[in-house]
Amino acid sequence: MAAAPESHDVLTSFDPASATIAVVTYNRSALLTRLLESLVVMDPKPGHIVIVDNASSDDTTAVVESFRSRIGSEIVYRKLDTNTGGSGGFSEGMRIAYELGSEWIWLMDDDVEVLPDGLARMGVWAPRFQSIQGRRYDYDGSEFYWQYRVADRMGIPIPFAPAGFGPSGYKEMNSGCFEGMFIHRDIVRRIGLPDPRFFIYWDDQLYGWLASRITTSVIVDEFVLRRTREIKQWDMGIRHMNASSDAYRYYIMRNRAHIKRYYRTVGAYSPVLFGAGTALTFAKEIIRLLVVERKVSGTRHLFRGLRDGRKIARDRSWRPMPPLDAAQPAL
Repeated sequence: MAAAPESHDVLTSFDPASATIAVVTYNRSALLTRLLESLVVMDPKPGHIVIVDNASSDDTTAVVESFRSRIGSEIVYRKLDTNTGGSGGFSEGMRIAYELGSEWIWLMDDDVEVLPDGLARMGVWAPRFQSIQGRRYDYDGSEFYWQYRVADRMGIPIPFAPAGFGPSGYKEMNSGCFEGMFIHRDIVRRIGLPDPRFFIYWDDQLYGWLASRITTSVIVDEFVLRRTREIKQWDMGIRHMNASSDAYRYYIMRNRAHIKRYYRTVGAYSPVLFGAGTALTFAKEIIRLLVVERKVSGTRHLFRGLRDGRKIARDRSWRPMPPLDAAQPAL
């Protein structure tokens, strides 16, 4: 168990009612049900639960309505007209949570459940940090390893960042994951909402990276989530490599262009190093195809993503997401 931060009392420094859990879901009502069931027994509970529905065609609406009187937190349900992807969903969820006045916003997908004391464990660290990532168990109960460090100029995760925690109970990170990101409204105010243009992939890594530029971001040794969906994996011993999809392959390569534009905006872009990061990303996806999925047909989606990324790189109208506080300078 992680050591609690010294000289801070969570009972007086963190109010669970000031937090909002923001969930993005799409046509997975069975998984959403498991998540909401976990929130019923969670103690303490957040003030609000925001559910962004990416235009589901199943019984998601009915599922949400069935929990309104059971959870004990106010549920805000927003069904979008079109599927905006995880990126658009988290951007909308964070916007709603921010406008509700939430001090803390806890983001998660619909394929996890929250451990009963999850919010309390995150709240322990709230007096000390403003960008916090908890840990989660994988579907089989194993400890999930998350790549919490990014090679700055290359814009890619460092695959074997040290996994052990010392007596402090935390490690500094320069990345982010919307499956469990716990972030203070002051950071959101300063860097703006997640960029919906990503649709899926790289959006959370970039958002966490932007947050780490203005605050000390940490991953803490607190297990707060459990994945409820099994994913095909290649067990590499130290870590796993998950199966993917053609859509992911496309956006993995296309969205490198969005990251490049952000890097240029903040003066962190190195053509050689970032290009190397893109090449390594491409190679990794080829390995994923051959070893995990045992096929080669998905390569055309990688090339299509690179091609469309070049259009983004040349788009003169492109601008980063603006801060929510007009008094704050743009990135």
